[in-house]
Amino acid sequence: VAAAGLAGLDEAAMRRAKQMGLGDARIAELCHTDEKTVRDHRRALGVVPAYKSVDSCAAEVEARSTYRYSCYDAVDEPVTDDRPSVIILGSGPNRIGQGLEFDYCCVHAALTLRRLGYAAVMVNCNPETVSTDYDTSDRLYFEPLTIEDVLEVIAREQPVGVVVQFGGQTPLRLAERLLQEGVPILGTPFESIDLAEDRLRFGELLDRTGLKAPDWAIADGMEEAVAIATRIGYPVLVRPSYVLGGRAMRICYDEAMLRDGHVGASTLVDRFVEDAIEIDVDAVSDGRDVLIGAVMQHVEEAGVHSGDSACVIPPLSIGAAVEAEVRRQTVELARALGVVGLVNVQYAIRDGEVYVLEANPRASRTVPFVAKATGIPLVDAAVRVALGERVQDLQIPDATPGMVSVKEAVLPFAKFPGADALLGPEMRATGEVMGTGPDFATAFAKAQRAAGQALPAPAADGSTGVALTVNDRDKPGAAAIGMQLVKAGFTVYCTEGTARALRALGIDVTQVAKLSDGDGETIPDLIRAGRIALVINTPLGQGARGDGYEIRRAAVAHRIPVITTLSGAMAAVQAMERAWKVDAKALQDLHRAVA
Repeated sequence: VAAAGLAGLDEAAMRRAKQMGLGDARIAELCHTDEKTVRDHRRALGVVPAYKSVDSCAAEVEARSTYRYSCYDAVDEPVTDDRPSVIILGSGPNRIGQGLEFDYCCVHAALTLRRLGYAAVMVNCNPETVSTDYDTSDRLYFEPLTIEDVLEVIAREQPVGVVVQFGGQTPLRLAERLLQEGVPILGTPFESIDLAEDRLRFGELLDRTGLKAPDWAIADGMEEAVAIATRIGYPVLVRPSYVLGGRAMRICYDEAMLRDGHVGASTLVDRFVEDAIEIDVDAVSDGRDVLIGAVMQHVEEAGVHSGDSACVIPPLSIGAAVEAEVRRQTVELARALGVVGLVNVQYAIRDGEVYVLEANPRASRTVPFVAKATGIPLVDAAVRVALGERVQDLQIPDATPGMVSVKEAVLPFAKFPGADALLGPEMRATGEVMGTGPDFATAFAKAQRAAGQALPAPAADGSTGVALTVNDRDKPGAAAIGMQLVKAGFTVYCTEGTARALRALGIDVTQVAKLSDGDGETIPDLIRAGRIALVINTPLGQGARGDGYEIRRAAVAHRIPVITTLSGAMAAVQAMERAWKVDAKALQDLHRAVA
């Protein structure tokens, strides 16, 4: 291919290259041209993929499979369908930082389209998802989510439009190139997607609408980042301008921590709002009217990625006035962005002030949780407005849940020997679970159990131990936790600094040695001996990595629940104090009772 050059590739040579598995992008690289030029040349030669159906019956009987795949063969297997089709781009491979919540959205989008009389066409390359089940869509193309493969499916299907907002970041990255090829994008236009992703333009939008955001600036190198951090004040959140799953995000409390990491071009430096309550809102907009699914309060304070944080519906501690302001700002943002479909907005609240952290005009990881907790069919509503309906015509009433629901992340630490269970701005979760109950303590305890982190109960003889070690900033808050644990009948083990702080307040804790002391029984020793049932450890910066890391690693290795935030620990202690026993009920029955 490289020797012949693009002009030297005739129909036979091009077909041979494609049969050998060379993509248009690779051919373009070899021929020193661009992918679009290769695609136009290939199509001009008549070299296009044939599509075949997967024979799910091994030729024993006629197969009526919805599964399709492409190849560069001479024989094509056409599909006859008189209905207009809509293509849904799936989320691709599952990986840490992008869970199955997006697949839920794709599945419900397909079901809604079929109910509305459209042929739902799914494009996804992951067979281990519900969206690739045989009865979810009318046709499923097992194809990579690349621009080449997606455009070929579009050329074959000739859909009325393509939906990119349900599969997470993977399909969003294709939106601009699809638009350049003249492909109709249903729902939120690419301009709105880019406006929300581009922090500079998004900041200008916030200024125009009068909404607050933490101070921020864009740095193109380390020295500029240091200057920005000095100006806006530490701590700062450092991250790439475009980011998925919080990848490469860091919280830096001083210049040394900032210089310890990498700062490249277009790096965002945000003022990190400490001790703030983080809020998530999922909503559906038609560009004018907005349906708010739920306002969720994170259990962990701001700084833990929303995908890793537990959150609760309804919010418990922000008050009616602040919640009303959050709802108003969500409506304002959705209209200003021009969202047509789903939108997720994240806020930080401190001292009654509401700060916008980010807005995502797409499905979020909390959509399934909101739909199950409230009964509001968010994905169904998003599909219908993307097809032209108005929110006010959907006749979906505002939901007032008659129960408390808690979402908890499922974390993969036990699968990776030596993994650190510390939560932070970079997402680690691979899934989520939900607990529902008449109060927060019950719902939180159920969610922890479902996530494989069942909270312990104290033994009658006081032999159940809890390890409590916190950084200096958290020591005042740790006092209330230690007092409640001792009162509940647990033996509380602390290293020197935490033990000294709690004993000064009259709390009876047991001091153990640090690893760095080199002598005496340590918390990892107690974990290995089976005397610790819960670990509460809140490190700060790199200095706490030695002891804290070994404590958390030992806990993960022995399947002991680990909590790394003070607010998470407070919620856990509250749940452990309460005896909870609730009869199992179907969500449908709960929502029916509320209605």
